[in-house]
Amino acid sequence: MPSFYTRTGDDGYTGLLGEGRIPKYHPVTEAVGAIDEAAAALGIGRASCRGERSAALILTVQRDLYHLMAEIAATPENAARFRYIDVSRVSWLEGQTDALSDLVELPGDFILPGDSSAGAALALARTVVRRAERRVARLYHDQLIENPELLHYLNRLSSLCFVLELYENQAAGISSSTLARRD
Repeated sequence: MPSFYTRTGDDGYTGLLGEGRIPKYHPVTEAVGAIDEAAAALGIGRASCRGERSAALILTVQRDLYHLMAEIAATPENAARFRYIDVSRVSWLEGQTDALSDLVELPGDFILPGDSSAGAALALARTVVRRAERRVARLYHDQLIENPELLHYLNRLSSLCFVLELYENQAAGISSSTLARRD
């Protein structure tokens, strides 16, 4: 029977895709962990979606995040081998966001999450994606990764999560989002 643990991380270090190990608190590990959390948060949204476009779109994004994590977790000399996120993936994400934007009404003010289960999950996913973006920005600015499209992808993904929140609220029969300000 296969084991679900390896014990290789018991010393507080983790392996890279390539030669070498880094501390589990290293900025690379922090970035990969934040992206993993974003994929899980998106999974909660996907599991509760009602909109006909949402689940397949989120699944594709989750798979993109898997590739994004691989490139970040690779040693610098192996990163190009794992490169999947490029200008075309960012353009695809922008196209998906634009297409959904045409189907929802943009609120005139900040909104509060919680108008629908899927919408709330996607609002949470957006905040986790933003954290992942901050972690990846650090890696990029510290020249630990070289592909700027990883950062662009995460930036656009947070916008998609917001539009998906509105789309899912609408699919749940919510005609207008709860605004943060009470007038």
